[in-house]
Amino acid sequence: MMIPIAPPVLVSAGEASGDLYASLLVEELRRRSPETRFFGCTGPRLRAAGVETTLRAESLAVVGLVEVIAHLPRIYGEYRKLLRAVRREKPQFAILTDSPDFHLRVAKRLLAWRIPVIYLVAPQVWAWRKGRVKLIRKVVSRLLCIFPFEERFFTENGVSARYIGHPLAAMVRPMLSKDEFFRKHAIPENRLIIAILPGSRRGEAARHVPELIGAAERIAKEFSVHFILPASANTGVAFFRERIGTSSIQVLDGEAWDAIAHADLALAASGTVTVEAALLGTPMVTFYRVNPVSWLLGKMLVRVPFYSMVNLIAEKRIVPELMQSDMTAERLSGEAGRLLRDPELRSRMRRDLGEVAGKLAFEGSAISRAADEVESVMEARVV
Repeated sequence: MMIPIAPPVLVSAGEASGDLYASLLVEELRRRSPETRFFGCTGPRLRAAGVETTLRAESLAVVGLVEVIAHLPRIYGEYRKLLRAVRREKPQFAILTDSPDFHLRVAKRLLAWRIPVIYLVAPQVWAWRKGRVKLIRKVVSRLLCIFPFEERFFTENGVSARYIGHPLAAMVRPMLSKDEFFRKHAIPENRLIIAILPGSRRGEAARHVPELIGAAERIAKEFSVHFILPASANTGVAFFRERIGTSSIQVLDGEAWDAIAHADLALAASGTVTVEAALLGTPMVTFYRVNPVSWLLGKMLVRVPFYSMVNLIAEKRIVPELMQSDMTAERLSGEAGRLLRDPELRSRMRRDLGEVAGKLAFEGSAISRAADEVESVMEARVV
């Protein structure tokens, strides 16, 4: 007698952080059901987890309302490619992670084909484009929230949402002790260490690097410091070394958590890395810059008291935010200098960051809870 093979599962992630979270969920689901096959839009971690690649997540990594326009034909082609694979594979359900402009469009088609959607990492419609809530309510079977304030917002708007905790809360820790890390990279021990975190995508990093180099030069004139820049897998070491040139910034191949954990201060692009720095208790100055037109459009659409997720979770300003025209070498070095000159100010920020980390921690594993929610959706469908 032939044993029927269950349909595969569609997994799609468009960002580096989403690639990580989705890969962990795939590993947990495979542990529970070893025969399950996964396919879809993959980053390096999903590929390492054995998910068959229909298209690569790197092809979707574009930030900015205006910046994305030039890439629309290519992205639409990737969208059509993914849908062809869905029609061919007929998955039992889909796990979509981040990239709402792409994935909510995919989810609409999946609804038409009666394929349940579990959405991991809630779209930030509480900040802008709140009209999307109606679409999410319609096309998403279960929305998995990683920030504590999101569940209430979505459930009040009729979405089947669950707060699972932040996956990074149980993961983020250095691999090496400070002594081991310093010896490995020949980092001087008698200096303050500043981690430079320009962003995981090439486009955003390229916008930030010139001002970060200028800030480093200004800071070095006043303080005895050493700068380290952990390059992401998406950017690579060569990308930064070409741009940094004769600057004293030491570029590392990855090792971001070690670099952040052992730094006295981080200059961090607003995004997931600021959450990582909060979990590691490292004081920081946050920043971000996009195309000027994207910024003006965003200013009209975004309705939040803070831009940094750390401040949003804390519900108060605990880290400086230097956005768009404020993201200059002078302002970066000024905020960094204020923290470097005042150990008590850094200690107070660490205490506040500890409170943020406490809010992100949730009893048990976020990924295990996510897998429970996936099983709950599928059991309800069978019944």
